[in-house]
Amino acid sequence: MIRTALGDLDPEDLGRVDYHEHLFQVSPLLVGDELDDEESSAREASLLRSSGFDAMIDATPLGLGRDAAAIARISAATGLHVVVSTGAHRQGHYREGHPLLAASVDELASRFLGDLTDGCDGTHVRAGHLKTGIDYWSIPPFSRRVLEAAAVAHAATGAPVMVHLEHGSAGFEVLEVLGSLGVAARRVCLAHADRNPDPGLHAELAATGAFLGYDGAARHREHPDSALLDCLERVVQADGGTSILIGGDVARRSRYVAYGGMPGLAYLGERFVPRLAEAVGQDAADRMLRDNPARYLAWTGRAG
Repeated sequence: MIRTALGDLDPEDLGRVDYHEHLFQVSPLLVGDELDDEESSAREASLLRSSGFDAMIDATPLGLGRDAAAIARISAATGLHVVVSTGAHRQGHYREGHPLLAASVDELASRFLGDLTDGCDGTHVRAGHLKTGIDYWSIPPFSRRVLEAAAVAHAATGAPVMVHLEHGSAGFEVLEVLGSLGVAARRVCLAHADRNPDPGLHAELAATGAFLGYDGAARHREHPDSALLDCLERVVQADGGTSILIGGDVARRSRYVAYGGMPGLAYLGERFVPRLAEAVGQDAADRMLRDNPARYLAWTGRAG
């Protein structure tokens, strides 16, 4: 099953998935770009829904303005399936003195498990997904504790584990750490792999069984969409596209149409996905948007 904000879902009923967005997010790294208004976030979610997506992962973990009750209300109002995340981001997203930063592995694991099995933010809305993060070519002590705690929660539930790779770095190193903790590569998503659009590296990472998160569309300051499409096409030639997840990670007030910015969540479905299908073929695009996220998000029971 796949655990969503409104309950458990058969993977076959998930539909097209945007694997990485945020309905709510508040971080000291994003001052002035907070996503903190339910009405505006709901309007943005409806734009994503109308652009051709049936579901999304909300990748905001603990301590960053996540609002599980509001996510559930938005899901019900828009018809968009939303998978809520637990876990913790890399340390830079938390102010000095934040209680999560001093938490032990056991304390973090207890928080993560509570979100997955009981409910988030004092509600009965349960998380269906674990989010972690590392720094650029670095797994500092806090990130290591979060990875260890996520591994505990994964072992108890089979929930999948996303890792934020800063600038696409250290994919193999993260998989090695998680593997040593009992988390198989096939249960891991390496988010932002495309921030380093290296098709050879991606093919090697895909060969481990891990999922690769492509979420850099419309980030033209870093590279054009054509660079992502060229990379995707070459990875598809290597593995048929069975490892790739597609998302937007727009994640900024200044980039959400409903908050007065651009290009908004609909950019992915309206502008990028048609070019994706043209580049790799409709069958491969469907694997990335439907089949792969359904496999990734499906809980496997107790890991093993």
